[in-house]
Amino acid sequence: MENRKGALGVLTSGGDASGMNAAIRAVVRAASADGIPCVGIRRGYSGLIAGDTVPLGPRDVDGLLHQGGTHLYTARCKEFMTEEGREKAAKTCERLHLTGVVAIGGDGTFRGLQALSRFGVSTIGIPGTIDNDIACTDYTIGFDTACNTAVEAIDKLRDTMQSHERCSIVEVMGRRAGYLALTVGIASGAIATLIPEVPVDFERDVTEPMRAAKASGRNHHIIIVAEGVGRSAELAEKVRESTGVDTRVTILGHIQRGGSPSARDRLLASEMGAYAVDLFEQGKSNRIVAIQGEVLHDLDIDEALAMKKTVENYSLWTARRVSS
Repeated sequence: MENRKGALGVLTSGGDASGMNAAIRAVVRAASADGIPCVGIRRGYSGLIAGDTVPLGPRDVDGLLHQGGTHLYTARCKEFMTEEGREKAAKTCERLHLTGVVAIGGDGTFRGLQALSRFGVSTIGIPGTIDNDIACTDYTIGFDTACNTAVEAIDKLRDTMQSHERCSIVEVMGRRAGYLALTVGIASGAIATLIPEVPVDFERDVTEPMRAAKASGRNHHIIIVAEGVGRSAELAEKVRESTGVDTRVTILGHIQRGGSPSARDRLLASEMGAYAVDLFEQGKSNRIVAIQGEVLHDLDIDEALAMKKTVENYSLWTARRVSS
């Protein structure tokens, strides 16, 4: 089809997440199929300001579907937070004949698009973060892979904890959001899951479940803690003092971000990437791609950023009810 929209830029920003490469691939393949040239913007908004770009065609994205991380690199950019920096980025778009930019990332990435759209650039956001803390969408690219990575590690830890009759405190990522921790806690059969959204009552949330489990015959325990809750080492010492159980801490850290994306993340990234190109072709701007249930849709960035995501009470209830 004839392209009257100009070139389309694609970038990744903020923390990396498995599936970002699959989204880049989908954007490039879908755009190329419709005759729209694509430009990869390296190192996020920093690269957009500096003009750090590379042409992307269908063959340039071969092999990206199964790769973790981001082929275009990612960076946080303080300069882009200023009006001068945003104006520089818009001028780069004009110089490179980019009439649209697709950015894959989280809330900070979307705020960047929100600012860039005011300069007349068509902007489309794709949610990619392992925290799954974007309010307008049920799932974000990278969340499923991060959950699977954490659960696999915990399953291996459990063998050692059971052999030595220990308690293992496993710290997962999530400074301000506990969706990853809560999902991992349920999926790994944790005795307790502590998240930043819910104030911790040590006796209720940790001591009582451990005592009940021990009374019923369990000789080992797994506790999942989101990093935003506090210092896991101090929690471990408190567990030792209150229960007498030998307690060890494992911090999973950045291994949760890496690795080959799961089938679910590959599918979600591919569909969201193609959907973003459709929005660009329709002349839409300042939009976020989201999924509700199994249905893709889009909404205004201003509306999306104003939304607040809360932890579902049913998930909290499930975690507590099936823990012991």
